[in-house]
Amino acid sequence: MTSPRIKLHKGDLPAKVSFSTSVAIDTETLGLKNHRDRLCLVQLSAGDNEVHLVQFDGRTWDAPNLSALLTDPNVLKIFHFGRFDIAVLERYLGVRTGPVWCTKIASKLVRTYTDRHGLKDLTAELLGLEISKAQQSSDWGSETLSQQQLAYAASDVLHLHKLKTRLETMLKRDGRLDMAEAAFRYLPERARLDLAGFEEMDVFSH
Repeated sequence: MTSPRIKLHKGDLPAKVSFSTSVAIDTETLGLKNHRDRLCLVQLSAGDNEVHLVQFDGRTWDAPNLSALLTDPNVLKIFHFGRFDIAVLERYLGVRTGPVWCTKIASKLVRTYTDRHGLKDLTAELLGLEISKAQQSSDWGSETLSQQQLAYAASDVLHLHKLKTRLETMLKRDGRLDMAEAAFRYLPERARLDLAGFEEMDVFSH
């Protein structure tokens, strides 16, 4: 496979960078608590083997170009475990991301034969590709990111378009696409509940 083209930007997405109908998105933070651990990096790809990385310095998250993309109703945002990323983006950029599509939710609805729904598992089974998670727990707040970190960050969005295509076919086959799309519409609200402190509560439970 050809090495991806990785472009690193400081503070915002350049105005000249645009996405037509869909964009794969992921984030890197200093931890897994969206109310505590700050946003460090946002990765974006059109599924064309090119990745744009937006790095934040921890002092400001004023990113008008990126914010406009996140809220553009004509561009679908594809995530893997979007619940976390959407919450982090709302907290730091102050925007409600949408419309969205989540490969992890899709996987849970259609790959009921397994409990392995991580991105690495999905990519291996559905695309026959192995991706490394070695840099997952590295320091994303560093002023200078290593080449290994950049490659890891890129790998999290490079394959989401293809995964969406495969999972969408499976959802249609099993008659669960409508259910999945309803879950995707609810996802930004679920993220807001997390930010409000309801992350451990099932609000639908008795």
